[in-house]
Amino acid sequence: MFSQHANPVECGRIKQLALGLSLVTLFMAPMAAVAQDTTYTFETLIYPGDTFTQTLGVNNSGVIAGYHGATVNKGFTLVPPRTFTTENFPTSAQTQVIGINTAGWTAGFYINKAGTTHAFLKEGSVYKTVTYPSTTFNQLLGLNDENQAAGYYADSAGNDHPYVFDENGSVFELINIPAAVSAQATGINNSGEVCGFYIDGEAVNHGFLLNAGNFTTLDYPEATFTQALGLNNEQQVVGFYMDAAGLTHGFVYGNGTFESVDDPNGIGTTTINGTNDLGQIVGFYVDSQGNTDGFLGTPQE
Repeated sequence: MFSQHANPVECGRIKQLALGLSLVTLFMAPMAAVAQDTTYTFETLIYPGDTFTQTLGVNNSGVIAGYHGATVNKGFTLVPPRTFTTENFPTSAQTQVIGINTAGWTAGFYINKAGTTHAFLKEGSVYKTVTYPSTTFNQLLGLNDENQAAGYYADSAGNDHPYVFDENGSVFELINIPAAVSAQATGINNSGEVCGFYIDGEAVNHGFLLNAGNFTTLDYPEATFTQALGLNNEQQVVGFYMDAAGLTHGFVYGNGTFESVDDPNGIGTTTINGTNDLGQIVGFYVDSQGNTDGFLGTPQE
C-alpha cells in the first residue's frame, strides 16, 4: 500500500485557449463510413468480490485505471489480469481513477465527505486537487504525457463546461463550442488533440475531436447518441453510441471511419472509454447476470 499525500485545493490561472469561440472552425465529419471490424481478443476484468467494475484508461505499458463499486466508488490501477492496487484520494468518500499516462500519473475525481466533487491529479504518491476557480464540481477524464488533463466543471445551472488543465503552471484553458448547451472534454493526447462530447439545443449528444483549432463533430452513422471518451497518439478516438433500438455499442474512429466494437459478452451494452498507442481498448459492459464488468481488448495482428 502506497503512502498518500494531498496538496491543498489549487485554483489555477485561466487563459484563453487557442480553441476559443472566435478560433474554432465547426464542421461535421464528412459522411463517415463504417469499416470492416478489427478483430480483438477480449479479457474480462472484475475487481475481486465485486459485481461492478469499470476500466476507464490504459497506458502504453498496459496499466489500467478504473474503479469498482456501484454505490460507493473506489478507485484502482490494474496490471492485468488480477494485480489491483487501491487508489483513493485521501479522506475521500468516493474516488474514480480515469486517466493514466506513460509515467504512471493518474487523473480522475473524488467526492469529499461534504459531498463536493473535485478533480485530481496524482504523481507518485502525491495527490493534487484541481478546481476551476469559483466552482464546486470538477472532473478530470483524460491525461497525456505532457501532464495536461482534459475535464470540465459544472455551473450552478448544471451545465458542463470543457477545459484543459495544464499542470505546467496550473493553467486552465477553456474550450468554447458554439453549438453546445453543455459539454465535456474527455481525452487529450501528446499533440494536444482533445476529444469529448457536447449536448446541443435539442438535447442530442454528439462526440467531437478538436485538432489545432479545427473542430469535428463525430456522429456514428444513423446513431441517436454519440459520445467520444478517449483517444491515443495514433489519431484514434474511442467512445460509444446508441442505436435506434436503444442499445449501446463501442466504437473506434480513425481516418474518417468508424468501427463498431462490442465485447462478445456484452453485445448491445458495451462502452469503450480508453485506448493506448498499441490500439488496446478498455471499457465495460453489462453481463447476462446484470453485473457491470470491465474489459481489455487487444487487436490481433
